[in-house]
Amino acid sequence: MAKKNNKEFIESIQSGYPDKEKSIFLGSGMFEEKIAAEAHVSIPLSTLNRHGLIAGATGTGKTKTLQLLAEGLSRAGVPVLLMDIKGDLSGIAAEGEKKESVEKRAEEIGAAWKEEGFSVEFLTLSAEPGAKLRATVTEFGPILFSRILSLNDTQTGVISLIFKYCDDLGIPLLDLKDIKKALQYLTNEGKEEIEKEYGAISSSSASTILRKIVELESQGGEIFFGEPSFDVEDLLVKDGKGRGKINIIRLTDIQSKPRLFSTFMLSLLTEIYGNFPEEGDLEKPKLVIFIDEAHLVFDEASKTLVDQIESIVRLIRSKGVGVFFCTQSPTDVPSPILAQLGLKVQHALRAFTANDRKAIKEASENYPITEFYDIDEEITKMGIGEAFITALSPKGVPTPLVRTFLLPPSSRMDVLTKDEIDKIIDDSPLVKKYSKELDRESAYEILEKKLQSYAESEEEEEKETNGNSPKKEKRKKQKEDPSFIEQLSKNPLARDVGRTVAKEVTRGLLGMLGVSSTKKTRRKKTGLFGL
Repeated sequence: MAKKNNKEFIESIQSGYPDKEKSIFLGSGMFEEKIAAEAHVSIPLSTLNRHGLIAGATGTGKTKTLQLLAEGLSRAGVPVLLMDIKGDLSGIAAEGEKKESVEKRAEEIGAAWKEEGFSVEFLTLSAEPGAKLRATVTEFGPILFSRILSLNDTQTGVISLIFKYCDDLGIPLLDLKDIKKALQYLTNEGKEEIEKEYGAISSSSASTILRKIVELESQGGEIFFGEPSFDVEDLLVKDGKGRGKINIIRLTDIQSKPRLFSTFMLSLLTEIYGNFPEEGDLEKPKLVIFIDEAHLVFDEASKTLVDQIESIVRLIRSKGVGVFFCTQSPTDVPSPILAQLGLKVQHALRAFTANDRKAIKEASENYPITEFYDIDEEITKMGIGEAFITALSPKGVPTPLVRTFLLPPSSRMDVLTKDEIDKIIDDSPLVKKYSKELDRESAYEILEKKLQSYAESEEEEEKETNGNSPKKEKRKKQKEDPSFIEQLSKNPLARDVGRTVAKEVTRGLLGMLGVSSTKKTRRKKTGLFGL
């Protein structure tokens, strides 16, 4: 139970949560069930690249807190990326509705409230309307691609062999049908061609890899992999008023596809890390990413994939990027990642079972010790729009834990209508930029031609054999001279791509390609997003 009086409580909040211009105001502190309007809880912008957590039971106000933070960041000129799983974040584009309950809440908190809408872009990695988010298989690199498929070391070696073979010959691996065709070719007709220089591929490994790729396809992977690749610099746009754009990824049809979601998340974070320069300590972050229903990232992720996400979260803050996980319980987020999160917003948890009480006990231990609250008890009693909050001060010191009465968002606390969404999409420059899917010649087409060449050669051999004139030496010459490699090397496009791959593509962090330099080179050459 609380051991100190209201005055001491207010003083501790005022010293721990300085109310400055360079901060986001969230609400006012509560002590013994009463609101202390002068005890403002304001989160310093300079600490929001230290990541965060928004947790709480269904219906306790997590999404509105996420909305409140996104609004504050946009006002400060910080672009935001929201992953909208439930489809209830689109309302941030429209002004909120002035209601008596909203104005009364703002008055109790001791703050002004004004209805306000924000500039929004809709993105999608599925069939939802919006700017399409795509990436090529090549950009993933063999290590990351293998980890997405949960392959063992031997199978990862096969994927590395395929990437090496295609890199050497300048054969683009753009989508999943490309990697499938390359696997088919190198384990059948092209087997002899690669054994001396690259090594053999066992049929059992090839079969396992193929099954894993088909599984990824079944979760929508064929939509995600391809061209044009999305340029993460497009997430850093500001509107005409200097406010950060709020990019909303519509993911309402992704809940049943956790593998695709975790694949996308890791690739996005890795590409941002690879493209953005080191920034050091900034007055405010360059970009903040909110992952709603974050348990979907981890539910079916392998330990290796979780380790990769942990590494990226640990490192990406030096690029000026903050990552916030929004979920029901802190236990949904693996402990090593949870330990990296500087801001924690804990809404109410409900204790209906013994397991619920155990989870509450565990959740309460993730927060600083406080002399003002009995966390285990109060965490079950908080109402909608109330939360325990602890952040980092500008000096990096955890602030006192405070039960906070949160300010309502200024934007609409409901979804947009279909007509409103359609208008935003029709006016979007990003939708126009990424609407047309490219399907240029890549591994599938190149290797399909090679397979047809083999089929024609075998047909000729069969005719010669049936005519009692085997001509073995001639057949041998047909197979070996000119070789497929020599044919490709005479192709100007293949030579150009080969030089680009050999000279400018470096395997970066986590086995992912150095996409920044690669994409810049590609754009200089073609003005497009491909090779």
